[in-house]
Amino acid sequence: MQEMMVRLRQIKIVPVIAIEEARDIIPLGHALADNGLPVAEITFRTESAAEAISLLKAERPDMLIGAGTVLHREHVRQAKAAGAEFVVSPGLNPNTVQACQQIGIPVIPGVNNASTIEQALELGIDFVKFFPAEPSGGIAMIKALLAPYPQLKVMPTGGINIENIRNYLAIPQIVACGGSWMVSPQLIRDKEWKKIGNLAREAVEWVDAC
Repeated sequence: MQEMMVRLRQIKIVPVIAIEEARDIIPLGHALADNGLPVAEITFRTESAAEAISLLKAERPDMLIGAGTVLHREHVRQAKAAGAEFVVSPGLNPNTVQACQQIGIPVIPGVNNASTIEQALELGIDFVKFFPAEPSGGIAMIKALLAPYPQLKVMPTGGINIENIRNYLAIPQIVACGGSWMVSPQLIRDKEWKKIGNLAREAVEWVDAC
């Protein structure tokens, strides 16, 4: 987990991807990695997730590849088998967390209040996803929650974009931010790999200038 957090802190942005055709992950992965974003969170919002993870892992072993929207033990099993290096869930399901811990895959569960943070800490988790970030109060809420839990490390996701990401990353406990503006489903459907690459490079240059 520590090594993964170090890599995420260096990269700063995690593209959150919902992919319908698994084979599209190859040009998409190249567009991201070749423009400074060697990371992908491929979500189980589509049935192509596990295959896409496996394909990208084989094509770009240099990338840090995670599975997102992991909701239960079967998703965990599929993510691990496909080669995912970490798991992200929208909420905190103790069964999902324990399934990940049992097979040794890092898990970043979703929280947005003190009760779920304390559940995470009780399960031995101190790196969490704050989701949905903007609807849950954004930066003000994160700062309020960090006050009693200074040991927490956070990856906000939901409503984060090029306009507000710098403000999030200015908080020391924020490791990275999840975002989908550079990998929107429409851009992927239209196979706009060059545009995705340009948006990725723009995002990297923007946060590196912080």
